[in-house]
Amino acid sequence: MTSRRLFTSESVTGGHPDKLCDQIADAVLDALLVDDPLSHVAVECLISHGQVVVAGEVTTDGYAAVADIARQVLLGQGYNSAEAGIDGASCGVSVLIEGQSQEIAAGVGRSVEVRDGSHSGRLETQGAGDQGMMFGYAVDETPQLMPLPIALAHRLAERLEAVRRSGELAFLRPDGKTQVTVAYQDGQPVGLETVVISAQHRPEVSQADLTRAVRQVVVEPVVGALGLGEPQRVLVNPSGSFVIGGPAADTGVTGRKIIVDTYGGMARHGGGAFSGKDASKVDRSASYAARWAAKNVVAAGLARRCEIQVAYAIGAAAPISVAVDTFGTGQVDDAVLAAAVSGVFDLRPAAIIDQLDLLHQVYRPTATFGHFGREGFSWESTDRTQELLAAI
Repeated sequence: MTSRRLFTSESVTGGHPDKLCDQIADAVLDALLVDDPLSHVAVECLISHGQVVVAGEVTTDGYAAVADIARQVLLGQGYNSAEAGIDGASCGVSVLIEGQSQEIAAGVGRSVEVRDGSHSGRLETQGAGDQGMMFGYAVDETPQLMPLPIALAHRLAERLEAVRRSGELAFLRPDGKTQVTVAYQDGQPVGLETVVISAQHRPEVSQADLTRAVRQVVVEPVVGALGLGEPQRVLVNPSGSFVIGGPAADTGVTGRKIIVDTYGGMARHGGGAFSGKDASKVDRSASYAARWAAKNVVAAGLARRCEIQVAYAIGAAAPISVAVDTFGTGQVDDAVLAAAVSGVFDLRPAAIIDQLDLLHQVYRPTATFGHFGREGFSWESTDRTQELLAAI
């Protein structure tokens, strides 16, 4: 008996209000890491109606011109007037940043293993920056081992932003969203059901001209090479006019697009956001490590689909659990695979930072178009496939 289902994921452009906040938070983080790679940073942002608030906790020997960074991000995304949604040159910027809690700092700098005398070396001196569970995922639907709906939604959002920046569609403004519905048959993508594009635009363009241009210049080039045929439906600005956008239409907050940031809803999520956090925060670093491990499992041919959960206690170096779910696609039992993953990938926070070189990562590029499935990020490497096969 065959099984057919639909699955939908969305993405947003860099001019979406929530993504503006993510970029500002990560740009502040990057600036601090330049002077002090050991900075502990937890910065968040809110944008609404001409005002920007940057708040959080930081322990660092570095310096970041926070207000200037916020303005640079806004202007760089095309927000240079009230008509666009906010003017980065003249908007208000409030900075509310304090030092990190002494109790959290003590737990991160001196782990449970150090305090109880059981530590066995440098990599056990650093505890996790918070408790929680993190997930990593990979699937063989795309060359990047990402789910097709979110991968395609990201490519459409990238294209929408690119044609605005190049002037090819000069009537576009920075805010925008994409959404893709894929048809699956027996777990494999077999067709495109619906593509939705919502694009902020200047008032002089008509709905008919906008629809025609976006279909021809954005949708067709991206979906044409997939081999899945034309979408059953393409909806461009289904609500009608989208002139008022950005922070003038919608308040932006850091960390509100965590499903866009990860797997488009195809995998579970522990709930922690990434942007504005340094690598001592396992919300970020362990999510990257779990993706790295899951991608290597699939790349090694040990499963077609793999989700890995890693859980931590604040102040403890060793994870309290590692679980693997291959959804019936694994070549070996999931418990055997979990043991192999635990043996091949050192998931202690300090080890993750070392292995993925997270003290020297530039984080702002992760804040748009997803943290996974893209070139140039260390956690996208498939360098442990042979070790996994040997462990099995």
